[in-house]
Amino acid sequence: MIYITRRERFNAAHRLFRPDYTDEKNLEVFGKCSNPNWHGHNYELFVTVRGDINKETGFLVNLKTLGTLIKSRVIVKLDHKNINLEVDFMKDKLASTENLAVGIWNELDRSVRDLGAVLHCVKVVESENNYVEYKGE
Repeated sequence: MIYITRRERFNAAHRLFRPDYTDEKNLEVFGKCSNPNWHGHNYELFVTVRGDINKETGFLVNLKTLGTLIKSRVIVKLDHKNINLEVDFMKDKLASTENLAVGIWNELDRSVRDLGAVLHCVKVVESENNYVEYKGE
C-alpha cells in the first residue's frame, strides 16, 4: 500500500454564524470570525490517496490527473468565492473548516475511486496555526 498527496491552493471568504443566533451570540461563540462583512483565508488543500502501485506505470495515480480532478471538482467551486453563498456543496452548512473538509471529501471520493485509488485524507489548512484533517470517518 502506498500513499500519495497532491497540494492545491484556493482563496475564499466565509462567515461563521448561525442565523438563529443574535449578532451578540454569534460574536460570543465564533468571535471575530462572525464578522457580518465576512473574512477570508488563503487555504491550502492536501488530498492524500492510497492504493497499490501500477506495475506498468510505476504510479499509484498520475498526479497531473489527480490535480485536474481536484481542480474541476473542488477548486473551481471554491477559489475566490464566498463559501456561505456560492459553494453548492456547502449549502445549508455552517462554513467551518471542519465542514469544508467533509464537503471536499464528498466531492472527491467517488471520482478518486474511478482513478483506481482510495481517498485516504483531506487536509484543509486555514492558517499557519489551524488545519483540519478528515479521513471519511
